[in-house]
Amino acid sequence: MKTVLAYGDSLTYGTDPAGGRHPFEDRWPSVLEKALEGRARVIAEGLGGRTTAYDDWVANADRNGARILPTLLASHSPLDLVIVMLGTNDLKPCIAGTAAFAARGARRLIEIVRGHFAGAGETVPQILLVSPPHAVETSDEIMPGYFGAVDDLLRESRDFARHYRRHADETGVTFFDAATVAAADPLDGVHLDAANTRAIGEALAPVVRELLEI
Repeated sequence: MKTVLAYGDSLTYGTDPAGGRHPFEDRWPSVLEKALEGRARVIAEGLGGRTTAYDDWVANADRNGARILPTLLASHSPLDLVIVMLGTNDLKPCIAGTAAFAARGARRLIEIVRGHFAGAGETVPQILLVSPPHAVETSDEIMPGYFGAVDDLLRESRDFARHYRRHADETGVTFFDAATVAAADPLDGVHLDAANTRAIGEALAPVVRELLEI
């Protein structure tokens, strides 16, 4: 059986914009695993607030995705595929602020995955880089406050795919634009309802089947 690591933030964790966390069966890594029909195990590693490669000093947990990734790679090794869907939290002004910086952080994660396994003399897993869904307008007064000006958040989130695709092409990894199948819920403008988080897992299934030849 193949092993897949799904590495992400609250969208992978399954944060419900209405409050709490989506049921296990609605989270996209769970939906993906079910669609693979027993041919692959999908390990969900989602943390709310996680960035690609930047520090967030106001958080209790370590949200720097680049710093914690080697530990998770070692913990779950061997891996056949690593799916990276991070970047939304990078858009916070106190973190990085732009989709271009988020994409550069995502590229650093690609480098970490390859260096980790090559350095250990192990087979390097395939990598699927996923640009996050777009943020949307919301009447919520709390969530946008974390991201600064709403217009900036909306503009930069729409620019994810352009930057991520370029880095995926340059590094030779597979790219998928989650905004083609999912959008944030207007309840808070950032997180996904159950249908949209399921849609990501369903859409990734044929991509993963082709990558893993299963």
